[in-house]
Amino acid sequence: LFPWRPRDGAVARLMCDVYNPDGTPFAGCPRQTLKRVLAGAREMGYTFHVGPEMEFFLFHVDAEGRPLLKTHDRAGYFDLSPVDRGENARREMVLALEEMGFEVEASHHEVAPGQHEIDFKHGEALDIADKMVTFRFVVRTLAQRHGLHATFMPKPIFGINGSGMHVNLSLFRRGQNAFYDPHAPEQVSDELRWFVGGLIKHARALAAITNPTVNSYKRLVPGYEAPVYVAWADANRSALIRIPAKRGASTRVELRNPDPTANPYLALAAILQAGLDGIKNKIEPPSRCDENIYAMTEEQRKARGIINLPASLREALDELARDEVIKAALGPHICEHFFAAKEREWDAYRVQVHPWEIEEYLTKF
Repeated sequence: LFPWRPRDGAVARLMCDVYNPDGTPFAGCPRQTLKRVLAGAREMGYTFHVGPEMEFFLFHVDAEGRPLLKTHDRAGYFDLSPVDRGENARREMVLALEEMGFEVEASHHEVAPGQHEIDFKHGEALDIADKMVTFRFVVRTLAQRHGLHATFMPKPIFGINGSGMHVNLSLFRRGQNAFYDPHAPEQVSDELRWFVGGLIKHARALAAITNPTVNSYKRLVPGYEAPVYVAWADANRSALIRIPAKRGASTRVELRNPDPTANPYLALAAILQAGLDGIKNKIEPPSRCDENIYAMTEEQRKARGIINLPASLREALDELARDEVIKAALGPHICEHFFAAKEREWDAYRVQVHPWEIEEYLTKF
């Protein structure tokens, strides 16, 4: 039930799968797609757990309720009221989410002005994907009730940090974390290493699903704490993948490039398929990189075998077209329609004349 609606005539939200008239699963249903990939993981003995970190911006609106490109505050990372002017709205979001079954673990102002993050407890992937969909709806709805506009657009403003959706990933076998091995170096299991190997192998194709908009790639640039380079490390924020320090049941892989425009079901299905491919084929990842990759020269990165994530949606789509493992996760129906939709999006974008071009060229030529 939506907590902000009157109890008389209450409004409920239901999560549903899409079926064909004959009762078979509809091939274009993203939720069914995730369920299919999760079933493959279960056949290997695994359940997939996910913990997302979802960021968003709060903007002012005009007299007619249309969003303005003016952030709600000028606060920064972990600032508090009165500098954090979104605190009351964020508090109401947290309380509403908790009434709807979320276990909220953290809520705070993020790095950029008007930027916020609310984290909730990890869980099995299908339930978390449902919660991610609900989360976006709740945040946008309650922001509107506060006279604000919430957006999950990855990079609404040039020159400041964008909004990401880091996902913390782990596999469990018979109730135990399969990524934890108390007897291995650093207590990291072979499965974790191979899972990372799969993510790294498929990272460039995965980006089309985890970063599915033209704007997504305005966030994935050096200098704003967003990953650009395909590497893994422990605490290195310039790497695509981190292994947080906690061990035991909390051993996990943090994938840092996804953003909140991604379809949660498709993103988690593709990520899981990539990781399982690593386990099936025992794909060893490259050596960890604990250096600041942003500060490396191109020659230094090349010597370490560190490649870039795609720099545009066009580049990501081309990578996806060549990756049979990730396409198999989506299935032929979704692949066909996803490519068609994203080709239209790219073509609509590339023919536009942007303000930067006017400023750069109009008086120069």
